[in-house]
Amino acid sequence: MTSLSEPALALGALAFAIAVVALLLALSRRKHVRRGKGLAADKQAADSRAMSATALAQSAESRVKTAESLRKDAETRETEFREEVRHLTTAQLPALALNLISSHHPIPGPLHANRAEAEGAELLDSLLEQVSGIVLKERRRVDAAARAALRGTSQDSQALSYRLQTEIEALQHEFSAPRSLTNRLLAADHLNEQNLRLIQRTAIVCGAWPGHVRKDTYVAEIVSGASSRLRGFDRIKISSRLRVAGVGIVGRAAEPVAVACAELMANALEHSRDDLAVDVSLLQTENGSVCITIDDAGKGMTAEALARGVRLTSAEQPEVMLTELGDPPSQGFAAIGRLVADYGFRVSIDNPSPYGGVRAVVSIPPNLLTSIDEEAAPPSAMAPLPALAPKVHKRPALATESDSPARTAAPAAASAAASQLPQRRRRSSAVTADQGTDPTHRALDPERVRDKWSDFQEGFNSARSGTDSKEEL
Repeated sequence: MTSLSEPALALGALAFAIAVVALLLALSRRKHVRRGKGLAADKQAADSRAMSATALAQSAESRVKTAESLRKDAETRETEFREEVRHLTTAQLPALALNLISSHHPIPGPLHANRAEAEGAELLDSLLEQVSGIVLKERRRVDAAARAALRGTSQDSQALSYRLQTEIEALQHEFSAPRSLTNRLLAADHLNEQNLRLIQRTAIVCGAWPGHVRKDTYVAEIVSGASSRLRGFDRIKISSRLRVAGVGIVGRAAEPVAVACAELMANALEHSRDDLAVDVSLLQTENGSVCITIDDAGKGMTAEALARGVRLTSAEQPEVMLTELGDPPSQGFAAIGRLVADYGFRVSIDNPSPYGGVRAVVSIPPNLLTSIDEEAAPPSAMAPLPALAPKVHKRPALATESDSPARTAAPAAASAAASQLPQRRRRSSAVTADQGTDPTHRALDPERVRDKWSDFQEGFNSARSGTDSKEEL
């Protein structure tokens, strides 16, 4: 029993030992498996951490590159902004000041093409606008002060010139002066007229009224009087094609129209040779207006000068500053523009003259026209006579027995009625069928001319005899 139990015990111990070894092997294997899994997890975590570190490094590098790019971009924008500011102060602002005087001076654009996307572009644009507004406001203030000073000085000088003109006219009516002194008085009167026109033009441009009040005046007298204010007036040839001799301009518009005509005729004389005439025509249109046409044979006007003249003579033209009139200032068109806007007549200078120069037309509407009684206020002998309508020769109709009494009675009745009506003296003799119909070469009334020249001759002879007696003493 004992011998059997010992092998069994040995086998049992061996089996137990094997079981323990197997258990220990299993535990060791499990431990190794867990350790391998842990090592795998650690490796995976290490790989993940490595990948994260790599990503972080790449992100950091990207951020570094982005920061470097942003820094360079900021430096570029800063450099461009500084260059734009320098370009603004050295080029754009001076050009803006010149452009406000004349549009012929362009304002340079931005220095960089992509400046619209740069920071501060709106600030620079607003700066240009603000500077422009400030400069314009200051120019208007200075121009208003200059206008006020010139207006006051011109009005005072104009008043003194009118007084001087009155004195000269009074001296001209004193026939006791010798002929040489009379001629010098006439020359002084003409010089004063020219000086008065220049002063009057400056006053009108500066906002003053023409400074002279007239009564209702014949259109022909206004045009001839305007031509007498100019040097070279003998080159102006005035012809009248008015249907009615008594047509005139109301007193409030008479002097403004005279000033406008004088300036246009002065421009025609200045821009044509001294041996060329300036044709002035008076025409009454079908709508009741009167047109004064001034044609010269000069070189004409350039497109730029014509556009500027049309703009200045337009009634819609805003107030023109003195600095915009050039150096020396050309004030003629500016004065005409103010008169056109204030009194309602029209001036056109955009048509060519048939002689190659410029045709200027002053159109006077019916509301500025009036009818003047020639008997109560006869026109000046120096004013051009109105044209006579050409007579049409009609073939006499054959008289029949039925209408012969009526035809013979009609002239008799007309002559009887005419003998009862008051007869009106005409300025010119009637034109017969054989005479020409030239409107500028018609004979005056012989009796009227004889009476005027007789009175003048008597006064001149009496004055000369008195002067000779004084010189002998």
